[in-house]
This record gives sequence, structure tokens and C-alpha cells, in this order.
Amino acid sequence: MTRPRILLLGAGGHGKAIADLLLADGGYEVAGFVDAAPKASQVLGLPVLGDESLLAALAGQGIALAHAAVGDNAQRLAAAARLRVAGFALPSLTHPVALIGYGARVGEGAAILARAVIGPEAEIGALALINTGAIVEHDCVVEEAAHIGPGAVLAGGVRIGAGALIGAGAVVRPGVVIGAGAVVGAGAALVEDVAPGARVAGVPARPV
Repeated sequence: MTRPRILLLGAGGHGKAIADLLLADGGYEVAGFVDAAPKASQVLGLPVLGDESLLAALAGQGIALAHAAVGDNAQRLAAAARLRVAGFALPSLTHPVALIGYGARVGEGAAILARAVIGPEAEIGALALINTGAIVEHDCVVEEAAHIGPGAVLAGGVRIGAGALIGAGAVVRPGVVIGAGAVVGAGAALVEDVAPGARVAGVPARPV
């Protein structure tokens, strides 16, 4: 059976993580990378084809799928918009050793990395990133282009606003709401809501 071809936009560290996901999954043929400023000719043995000026030509060659492999939330959102304009579809990607609970929903272009756990009836928005080993428990909502860092834990019913960043190892108690664009520092313990755009850190987390 012919595997669908997929292009990765972004050949940096996060691009490497997404390539690792795809190689482990085996369901796609990775056509290669494009990058705004390519620094290497290969990543994990896969070709870096050039810069974004190639997007239209690559779409014309029959590569129908792409992924915005960019770690920064705002830049990932913008990269996805450029891919859509070029004609690519943006499938969600899930590492084969991630766990997805019954009734959970994962949006277009989202990525669920290795050993992440998505609880039952959780909602992962378009272009969200659930990083390695993160836990998003039952009934959580992670909105568009938010990032849950490696090893972070969202207890049940947490809501993460669009474009928010939850740092590595942070823990959020049940029912807490993190506003759009907020930043939660690594290792923080969240016991109360966080306003949109706020930056918090510490145990318990306080504004910084």
C-alpha cells in the first residue's frame, strides 16, 4: 500500500521530534523538510529540501499533507496558515506510544508526542502540541496552538487557552483555567486560575 507523503515545515529541534514521531509511526512517507533558514542538509537522515519558496512547487508535485513543526506557538500558527495557503492539508499526528482515551478529540495539525496521555473526552485543539510524557486528564480542553510541555500534568477538567504555554513538569490542579497566551514556568504548581497573557511560576505559582 502506498503511504501518503507528508512535508515538515521546520527543521529545528521540534522538527526533529516530529520526524521521530513519523518514523516511529510508519504510516507516512516523510518527503523532507523546508525551513525559513536551513542549517543542515539532513535531519534524522531525511532531506532538508530548501526554504519556504518551494512550498507551492512541492504541493504541485502531489505532496498533499504537511505539518507545522515549529515549537513556538505563535510561529506554529503562522506557519500552518502558510501551509494552508499553499494547498496542504494538516493531519493531526500521534506517536504510536502515546495513549488516547475514549471519546477524546484531537484537532487538525495537533501533535501528541511519545508517552503522552490524553484522558477520556479531553479536547485537543487545532495545532496544539502535547509534548513528551505530558498528561492531559479527562475532560480537559487544550485550545488552539497551546503547548503542554514535557512531563506536565493537567488534572481533570482543566482548560488551557489558545496559545498558552505550560512549562515542563508543571502541575495544574482540577478545574483550573489558564487564559489565552499565558505562560506557566517549568515545575510550577497551579492551584488557581491564570489570567490571559499572564506569566506565573513557582510552588504555588505566582505572577512574575
